[in-house]
Amino acid sequence: MIAELALDQILFVDIETVSEQPDLTLVPEPLQDLWEQKGGRFARYAGLEWSPEVAADMYEQKAAIFAEFGRIIVISAGFLYRSDGGWSMKIKSFADQDERTMLGRFSRLLEKHYSDPSRHALCGHNIREFDIPFLCRRMIINGLPLPDIINVTGKKPWETAHFLDTMNFWKFGDIKHYTSLNLLATILGVPTPKDDIDGSEVGRVYWEENDLARIITYCEKDVATVAQVLLRLQGMELIPPERIESVAKQETA
Repeated sequence: MIAELALDQILFVDIETVSEQPDLTLVPEPLQDLWEQKGGRFARYAGLEWSPEVAADMYEQKAAIFAEFGRIIVISAGFLYRSDGGWSMKIKSFADQDERTMLGRFSRLLEKHYSDPSRHALCGHNIREFDIPFLCRRMIINGLPLPDIINVTGKKPWETAHFLDTMNFWKFGDIKHYTSLNLLATILGVPTPKDDIDGSEVGRVYWEENDLARIITYCEKDVATVAQVLLRLQGMELIPPERIESVAKQETA
C-alpha cells in the first residue's frame, strides 16, 4: 500500500482549526457579507431561511472548516523510529496564538527534515481533502512561502503520491465512501482517540475554556492513531502505548 517507502521517512500530521473570531459579529464587515455565500448552503441543506441568527449559528458551527474564515491553532506531527522493542513514535506539537509564527515553525520542520517528495511522505486521515489544502491556504494568507513537499500547485495526481491518506486507503476505489478516523480505528482494533473531546468541540474548548493544552492532547492522539491505523493496514503490529512519546510542550506558546 505504501510501496517501498520506508516507515521512518513518513511524517504523520494532523491539524486543529477554529473560526477566525469567536463569533460572527467580530468578523470584518466585508467578510460577514461573504459568509452568506459559504455558510448559506449549510442553512439550505438544513431547510433554514437565512437570517442574522442562522448566519451566526452557521459561523459557530462551520467556519473552522474553511481556510478563508478559520485558522489553525495546533499542528501535531509524529514520526516512527526503530528501537530495541520494535517501532516507537515521537510526536511534536506546534501551537501559538500567533498563527504565522506557528506555521513558520512547522514549515521549517518540513524544509529541514521532509523536503524531498521522492523520499519523504506526509500521512494523515483525510489529509488530501482537508489538512494539506488548509495548511497551504493559511500559509498563503499569512504571507509564507509553501514548503516544496506541500506545494501541489499545478501537480498531476501521480506527483502527489507522497500524501498518504488513510481514509483513501480504506476506500479501495470507492469514491463515495467516507469513514471517520474514530470508526476506522475502532473496527481495526486500534484504541480510539476520541476519549475526551471530538472535532466539533474544539472551537468551544478554545474560545470558551481557553484550554489549548487539551486540544494539543486531542490532536496528538489523532496523530498516534493515524500511525497505528497505517500499520494495521500494512498488516503490521501496533506500537505499544509506552513507546509513543510526546514532546509537545517544547513548541507551544
